[in-house]
Amino acid sequence: QVRLAESGGDSVQSGGSLRISCSASRLDMTMGWFREAPGKEREGVASINKFDTTTYAESVKGRFTISRDNAKYTLYLQMNSLKPEDTAMYYCAARSGYSPTLDRYDYDYWGQGTQVTVSS
Repeated sequence: QVRLAESGGDSVQSGGSLRISCSASRLDMTMGWFREAPGKEREGVASINKFDTTTYAESVKGRFTISRDNAKYTLYLQMNSLKPEDTAMYYCAARSGYSPTLDRYDYDYWGQGTQVTVSS
C-alpha cells in the first residue's frame, strides 16, 4: 500500500509563490499533482515518473515545477506566478505505470489534499 500526505497549502497573494509537499511511503512510482476547485472536475497539474520524465498541464507550464527528493521520500510542487484560478484543493497521487499522465483515473493512490488559495 502507498501512503501519501500533502502539506504546505496556504493563502497566497496573486503573483506569489508557494511550494507544497507530499510525503510518500514509496517514491519509485509515477507521481502526480492534481487539483480540484469547487464545481469543477479534478484535473491533472503535473506528473513525474521514476526516471524523472515530467508532464505539465498547459495552464501551469512555465510556472509550476514538479520534483522529488528520493532521500526524503518527498514529492514537491513549486508554484510561481500564482493566479486566482490556481485556487483549489491540491492532491498528491501515485500510479504503477511508467507514463506520467494527467488523467485522474490512471492513479490508484491519493493523499488527503492541501488547500491553496490565491487572492487577487
